[in-house]
Amino acid sequence: MPLRLLIADDERLFRQSLRKLLESAKDIKVVAEAADGQEAALKAREKEPDIALLDVRMPKMDGIKAAKLISTVVPRTKILMLSIHDDDEKIISALKAGARGYILKDADQADFIEILRHTHAGKIHSSPYLAHLTVDRSRDHEDLPQDEREKLFSEKYGLSDLELKVLYLVAEGLSNEEISRLTCVARETIKGQLKGLFRKLRVKNRTEAAVLAVREGLD
Repeated sequence: MPLRLLIADDERLFRQSLRKLLESAKDIKVVAEAADGQEAALKAREKEPDIALLDVRMPKMDGIKAAKLISTVVPRTKILMLSIHDDDEKIISALKAGARGYILKDADQADFIEILRHTHAGKIHSSPYLAHLTVDRSRDHEDLPQDEREKLFSEKYGLSDLELKVLYLVAEGLSNEEISRLTCVARETIKGQLKGLFRKLRVKNRTEAAVLAVREGLD
């Protein structure tokens, strides 16, 4: 059985090009296309694809709302977001809404196809084009009060109180300047805190740090 795919993007030429690219693989079949989030949700309910590729920015209903709706209505469909490099805040929201990860639009063909195959199979695929951290929550501490989860998380990764506070603000999509203002800590110090935070969490960027925080129940 081929991997059944839905592509949702408001740029027709991009959708058509992506369809042609992905269907070059014998085991992938595009069963539906959509130009906006509303249409994507309707097509997902009708076709029940294995994977829905959703652009983050779409008219009528954006990819975030569409991801949440599809996750509720068609839970068997795995969702991947299509993103550009400056979509970090929206990507975090989409992952909270039920997306499994994201693929950058400049991914090469072979890597794009492998990401789809691994996602369909429920495997982790390490790629510079994919957020391989998902928001499937750790169930170990989900029944604990928030302050207890914070304490365990901080102990697990060796975080200071300031690093934990910075992580929360990063997960809210705040800039270094905004974090500096809210914490009353110099912006250069915040930059240093972020470097240390990424190293301790073993992540590459703000998005992965935020997704890890959500996965661990710190939202």
